[in-house]
Amino acid sequence: MPMRIRPTIHLYTDGASSGNPGPGGWGVVLVCGNLRKELSGGFSLTTNNRMELLAVIKGLEAIRWRGATVEVWSDSQYVVNTLTQGWKRKKNHDLWARYDTVSQRFNISFHWIKGHAGHPENERCDRLAVQAYSLPGLPPDEGYDAKEEELFPTN
Repeated sequence: MPMRIRPTIHLYTDGASSGNPGPGGWGVVLVCGNLRKELSGGFSLTTNNRMELLAVIKGLEAIRWRGATVEVWSDSQYVVNTLTQGWKRKKNHDLWARYDTVSQRFNISFHWIKGHAGHPENERCDRLAVQAYSLPGLPPDEGYDAKEEELFPTN
């Protein structure tokens, strides 16, 4: 039986928050050939960077093919540069550990795209993230650590 070559999976991601910290959400669009899946979720209190990273994690966790080739498209310099240029992981250690575990199953490449610049999949991810954090009754982000934010502010 000939070996079946699987197509590349394109994972588009975005995270958003209203305030930083504040209510936040993540959005994912997975595209593989003519198949498409959208995912999203939100929290009552979190940060934008946590949601950017969680979007990548949630997208990868939704992929069932071990060894799949995955191209991740993100407008987050925090995520892309940490993974491609070795930026130090000063905070969000819970999410980085989760990323490290799930990423081992795939052959992943990262691409930075300019946010809010009209890219259809990035714009859709942004709408999913904003819709997710706008829902009533969201749980808190259990991994968010306000003390960590004080030690290592984003700006």
